[in-house]
Amino acid sequence: MNTKTLLFPILALALLFGCQKQNPAPIIKEPAAPLVNAGPSLTTTLPVDSVRLNGHATDSASKITGYIWSEVSGPNVPVFSNDGAASTLVSGLTAGTYIFQLMAVDSLGLTGVDTTTVTVKPRLSVTDTLRTFFPGSSFPFELTFLNNAASPAGNNRDIELLAETWTINAVTVYGRSFFKFNLSPVPAGTVIKSARLTLFSDTIPQHGDLIHANSGTNNDFFIQRVAGSWDLTNTDWNNQPATDTAGQVHIPQTSQPFLNLVNVDVTQMVNNMIASGNNGFVMKLNTEVIYNSRIFCSSGYSDPNRRPYLIVTY
Repeated sequence: MNTKTLLFPILALALLFGCQKQNPAPIIKEPAAPLVNAGPSLTTTLPVDSVRLNGHATDSASKITGYIWSEVSGPNVPVFSNDGAASTLVSGLTAGTYIFQLMAVDSLGLTGVDTTTVTVKPRLSVTDTLRTFFPGSSFPFELTFLNNAASPAGNNRDIELLAETWTINAVTVYGRSFFKFNLSPVPAGTVIKSARLTLFSDTIPQHGDLIHANSGTNNDFFIQRVAGSWDLTNTDWNNQPATDTAGQVHIPQTSQPFLNLVNVDVTQMVNNMIASGNNGFVMKLNTEVIYNSRIFCSSGYSDPNRRPYLIVTY
């Protein structure tokens, strides 16, 4: 047999088998990790310092077996009510921007994550006009003295607040007034931005010379914070509460017969009241000598537009 004739079929078979493609190895598909949604971005405004985070997760291959919330970044470390639940309340937030992460784990041990943003806006300014009437009381929390040690009783229904030294039947009497505003609308722990006191001169004075609200050459006076407790029935001239000079306001001498005091800055004293207890204000002459007076309308005054008020902003 011809050698060439024998080689040709062998080469043809080799080429035939060498050109055939081999089947690829089967591809093993990895299980999908949980698909996590941490919920929409949220916004709150102080004093509301908490929000509810509502997340969820899905898994096409297995069951979701757990969640964990954590803080990625933020101005402080808030508190989760349950960091192991898809929905949780986070509280103790302060002004600023937070990023929170929700992680979900499935029964195969696979995890997925997503984040959400919480924006906390600073407290909006609130302005309240406060009066000396308290809930459940028919009378203002005001106590006026025009007395001395021998005649100590005060008058809690006087239509005037005053700082005065005068004589009645040739007997020297001293006028001081205590008055307390209802601070209950102000949240506990609030720092007052501004507190402004307004007092109106009584144009028909019932004390002093009975003609002018302001008399004398030494009628400058102080408005001070009252540091001790007092009430309308048991406090008299001889057991007046202590006063605090911190933040006191000096009202200068005036020769004007009538002069309203508008927007007197008592911010420091009001903040001290919130921090240390609200015992109100007292007004008294700087030098208690006759004949000097500063007379203003009280909350018992017939014209409600001339009653004292305190405007606080916080």
